[in-house]
Amino acid sequence: MRRLALSAHLLVDLSVRSTRGASARDFDGVWSEVVWVASDALLDALPDGVVVAGADGLVTHVNAVALQLVEYTGPDPVGRPLGEVLELQDLEGNDWFNCVLPYTGLAVRRRLVESSWHTASGTEVLATVALHRRAPAGSVDSVVVGLRDGRSRERVDLARSDLVATVAHELRSPLTGVKGFTSTLLSKWDRFTDSQKQLMLRTVDADADRLSRLIAELLDVARIDSGRLSLRKEPVDLAEAVRRQLEPLSAPGERTISVHGDESAVTWVDRDKFAQVVANLVENGLKHGDGDVDVTVLAADGGGAELVVDDHGRGIDTDIRPRIFTKFWKHGRGGGSGLGLYIVGGLVAAHDGVVRVEESPSGGARMRVMLPAGQPAGLD
Repeated sequence: MRRLALSAHLLVDLSVRSTRGASARDFDGVWSEVVWVASDALLDALPDGVVVAGADGLVTHVNAVALQLVEYTGPDPVGRPLGEVLELQDLEGNDWFNCVLPYTGLAVRRRLVESSWHTASGTEVLATVALHRRAPAGSVDSVVVGLRDGRSRERVDLARSDLVATVAHELRSPLTGVKGFTSTLLSKWDRFTDSQKQLMLRTVDADADRLSRLIAELLDVARIDSGRLSLRKEPVDLAEAVRRQLEPLSAPGERTISVHGDESAVTWVDRDKFAQVVANLVENGLKHGDGDVDVTVLAADGGGAELVVDDHGRGIDTDIRPRIFTKFWKHGRGGGSGLGLYIVGGLVAAHDGVVRVEESPSGGARMRVMLPAGQPAGLD
């Protein structure tokens, strides 16, 4: 609204001047003033720093964020040389202006990718440069420099380092087992009995399966994060799908998995992705709960369906519940990559559903998945 009001006021002023016989040159000058006054208001509202310089290399516009980022404390920056306002250096002490050469560099350049620079105090600033030319390969008419705090990249780098460290740790454990047993078998094959060899080979096979699962989880995470997760939806009887998925997990003599199904709970889902959600939630309940796991499928009021997974453990404190669907979340005993619940959240969201954690009647954790009703748009 502020921008519209400002534009309207200035355009009225422009029309008044033109009716008084202003020349074409006057018109151009007033219109330039209109554009840049509006631009000043917009620049001040931007979260990043912006510095604009004309063809003569003098600053014409700059917002407060930019001055704060470059730690400028001199006189009014407007009308000052661009290189004086942006006193930034690389790690070797070279000036930004002399390195970038915005006005005298290659005539085909129009944009310089983001690069890292430092202020006099050592604070990192990330700079992106746009060069505007009236004609291809012509002289530079104006330079626009975008600035942002380098600490944002530090946070990304830190998160990436944490990811690499966590993945490396998860990969190292099964790889150590595979390497150890295969090396032992290769060097001392004749010293072991057949039963011992089978035991070691089964361990290697289990570790290889663990590696495959971890790699599959990482690929799922990458697809979720990039928005490239594809779904092949079809009408699925959720109770039947749950029973089929959990049958291999219900081993005799161990904790039981009970399934209570509403046969009318049929909705459109990706069958394989839904099975993955069920498996991850039940395995989480078996790993962190102290008793049996109860799985219930319900037809929701108003359409749709709900999947409820209850365990009989100690439950999850309310203050940490918002964090359990984040990457690498782990709590209490039990190993794992910490990606299972994150993947559950991503898969459910891809189905336009909701997943949340509650307290089960036994005091353990209850995972409730709510899926919408109806078939995808465009299908009859």
